[in-house]
Amino acid sequence: MEFDGEELNEKLVQTPIVNAQLMPVPSSFNDINEGVEFRDHYGWMWYERTVTVPKSLLSQRLVLRLDAVTHQGKVYINGKFVTQHRGGFTPFEAEINEFIIEGKNRITVAVCNIIDESTLPVGGVYVGQRKDGSTFKIVNPNMDFFNYAGINRSVRIYTTPKNYISDVTIKTDIANSDATVRYDIETNGNEHCTVTIYDEEGVQVAEGSGQSGTLMIKDAKLWQPLNAYLYSMVIKYGDDEYTEQFGIRTVEVKDGQFLINGKPFYFKGFGKHEDNHISGRGLNIPAYVKDINLMKWIGANSMRTAHYPYSEEFLRLCDREGIVVIDECAAVGLHFNLSDSFGIWRPGVNTWQHIKTHNDHQNAIRELIRRDKNHPCVVMWSISNEAAETTEGAYEYFKPMFDLARKLDNTRPLTNVSLAGSVSSNNLVAPLVDVVCLNRYYGWYTQQGDLITAQIELEKEIDGWVEKYPEKPIIFAEYGADSINGIHDTTPVMFTEEFQRDFIAAYSESFDKYKNIVGEHVWNFADFYAVQGIKRVQGNRKGVFTRERKPKIAAHWLKSRWENIPDFEYKK
Repeated sequence: MEFDGEELNEKLVQTPIVNAQLMPVPSSFNDINEGVEFRDHYGWMWYERTVTVPKSLLSQRLVLRLDAVTHQGKVYINGKFVTQHRGGFTPFEAEINEFIIEGKNRITVAVCNIIDESTLPVGGVYVGQRKDGSTFKIVNPNMDFFNYAGINRSVRIYTTPKNYISDVTIKTDIANSDATVRYDIETNGNEHCTVTIYDEEGVQVAEGSGQSGTLMIKDAKLWQPLNAYLYSMVIKYGDDEYTEQFGIRTVEVKDGQFLINGKPFYFKGFGKHEDNHISGRGLNIPAYVKDINLMKWIGANSMRTAHYPYSEEFLRLCDREGIVVIDECAAVGLHFNLSDSFGIWRPGVNTWQHIKTHNDHQNAIRELIRRDKNHPCVVMWSISNEAAETTEGAYEYFKPMFDLARKLDNTRPLTNVSLAGSVSSNNLVAPLVDVVCLNRYYGWYTQQGDLITAQIELEKEIDGWVEKYPEKPIIFAEYGADSINGIHDTTPVMFTEEFQRDFIAAYSESFDKYKNIVGEHVWNFADFYAVQGIKRVQGNRKGVFTRERKPKIAAHWLKSRWENIPDFEYKK
């Protein structure tokens, strides 16, 4: 049901819900029912259910947590407003004791999937008028993926004592065979706090007290790519107890290399979407496990959360399986001249004079780092994807974003993923990044089908980056070509599986010539649903796996390449 979100409280009190649609949570609502109006609904809707709270819980602190409401949520309990949140990919929560009663309680979440020039991602809507005077609207998401929305991740009520642990920050360092573990614990009071660290076998390896301190682990086992080892920190504070898993590893950018545990690391993997048939962007743990197993099968060791933070469950899986992650904000679409095939297109308009995302972007950085700072799999923060980096005002917009991220976390490098055409000579944001990340499609969107000329242009651009920024490592964060599975030809042409394979092979040949290129992330891991357009055949088909996770020819080619490239010390 569509409504004005500001009026929801009054409607809840006065109007019972009728003809409600059964809706699974978590999931995106778009593909659960049939019809354009359902799939493409753009506006407010609400979810509601009744929960029973026993009297025994009312003496404790009750918290309602929502892991992802896309893109805006307002929460009501028994008709009373509780909290609200902007941003569709990070969690929010609130204490709810004053709203909860013993027995049955009605929980309502108003959800809005509208995106505009102030939100992340960026988008807009065109409103037109028909001859009969009626109006219509066309949604313009400024992004090349479908605007899946709803309550995409878990909703839970949990309890804590009245005095509780609210957060912990863990930072590790390595000295010879030993490790230091620095911890800072946030609580709501000053009760006695103890910290105990256990290894994977449950053996205690360190202990301390106080809400901050440094502990030593002798003969520490390191968290390594595809060879994970996780310790557990058990924190006791009064009657509260919390366990945080962490890994011991270091990350550093030095002399054009990306170092993990002091050794040059080479990124092999993908840009990837949370995208699955029926559930859309909704939490799908079996799919996560399948995808990680396919990544290991193909020889990948890393991925980027393009173009938003993924679920905490997925990151915990990457921690456990040793998959290296570049963690990205939902700052996609910060470019008003991006394309005429989807999104906002305003030739000649200066993005940075009109964009209104400053507040949401800074808040997204805060929430991303606060949520994911203890994951050993996360080795770098990505501040945005394909922004207008060549336009006057780009540096002034991004400088505060990078400063904030560095203030919040001084242990990881930062990047901004750059759009084609944003080269070393005109990229105004490049001085801020620690690692140059490039999205490039020579031979696809330009030099269409001509891989010989594409390679020439590709290497010409790489030469410029290496010359201007010899100290910065380079990762190709996106490169790839669409292929329709099952379409073949003896002479590779665009959209065949053979052309996709040859496209990737040509780029790989160029990558191997440059020491500063420390990673290759193919776009994309799997086909995914996208905004309709003449370039999109039921979605974006650049996956080396189909949307159903079946391999194309390119997947087998990459497997043979990546299994012969070591994780460390490549390109000595």
